Amino acid sequence: MSIDLFDINSLLSEEEQIVRNNVSRFVDENVKPIIQECFESHSFPKQLIQPIAELGLLGSSIEGYGCAGMNSISYGLICQELERGDSGVRSFVSVQSSLVMYPIFTFGSEEQKEEWLPKLAKAEAIGCFGLTESQGGSDPANMKTHAKKDGDDWVINGSKMWITNGSIADLALIWANTEDGIRGFLVETSTSGFIANEIDNKFSLRASVTSELFLDNVRVPNKNMLPEVIGLKGPLSCLTQARYGISWGAIGAAEACLDELIEYTKTRVLFDRALDENQAIQIRLADMQRRMTNAGLLSHRLGQLKDEGKMNPTQVSLAKWNNVRMALDVARDCRDMLGGSGISAEYVPIRHMLNLESVITYEGTETIHQLAVGRALTGKSAF
Repeated sequence: MSIDLFDINSLLSEEEQIVRNNVSRFVDENVKPIIQECFESHSFPKQLIQPIAELGLLGSSIEGYGCAGMNSISYGLICQELERGDSGVRSFVSVQSSLVMYPIFTFGSEEQKEEWLPKLAKAEAIGCFGLTESQGGSDPANMKTHAKKDGDDWVINGSKMWITNGSIADLALIWANTEDGIRGFLVETSTSGFIANEIDNKFSLRASVTSELFLDNVRVPNKNMLPEVIGLKGPLSCLTQARYGISWGAIGAAEACLDELIEYTKTRVLFDRALDENQAIQIRLADMQRRMTNAGLLSHRLGQLKDEGKMNPTQVSLAKWNNVRMALDVARDCRDMLGGSGISAEYVPIRHMLNLESVITYEGTETIHQLAVGRALTGKSAF
């Protein structure tokens, strides 16, 4: 029985359906069989990186430079299917595509594009995005990392926190204060003075690499600075791209939870009847479907706007806020409806629930997105 009661799939073009089916098959065959063990062992499944690249999922929306050149809805579907497997796998692709390849393509020099985009698309290089700092969080303007010009070089000092892919990255896009404002720098992680320490003991995104970065007199040539952007609009525009994908990805997490719960309620017998014969169960399942349908239609419309060049950050804020909140609530409710089994890693809701506790925080907390929508409605900033 399909849980797509509004037949959103029929809105997809043939190419978009092929993309979705290919990624769905990849998740079923390669992600789902190993992800529980990866989560439990706090390890990122590096063996998935090359197959992901071979499917054309890295920088999928970029034209040229060895990238697939797919449309925005296809990228959304990629995120949705990957997060149906695990948020950590989708996060890896989001960072590589939206937070590293996108800014190089949009703000980089032709030399930077030709050097890095083909490598990143083939996973010959892994990237990370260094914006967040321990004292900054929702206030990226409170940035302490700085870069000073020294002849033809820049010398960067500072630290970054909660950086996905940080400890496995070959290239770090570091945002730093300069005399002229915030600029982006491409820093090869083998550069002297660059240190990445993985953050352990997480209860969320355990199948993802999260790191703290330290830059101690890291020297990079002037040609490594992104030339076409200055100020916070650079990193914030990257986050808009990533948040777009997250709005789709959260639907996949909710879908995984609801799929499993429906099967469970068919076979779990209490008081001489299957759970799915009870009104209370059906009402809760129906409410999950209502929220998931709303989220799916919201993201599809957002994808249309993006492909038409009409998407704006407030729309992305609303979609990220709505869809991740939906997914977290669905995961929590599925966990509850599984009873004692709900706390077992043998069932997916507890893993998705824990992951979504991070997803609702990163790329802008729920409150930040609420305030962004509030600002659009009132014309007044309450930040």
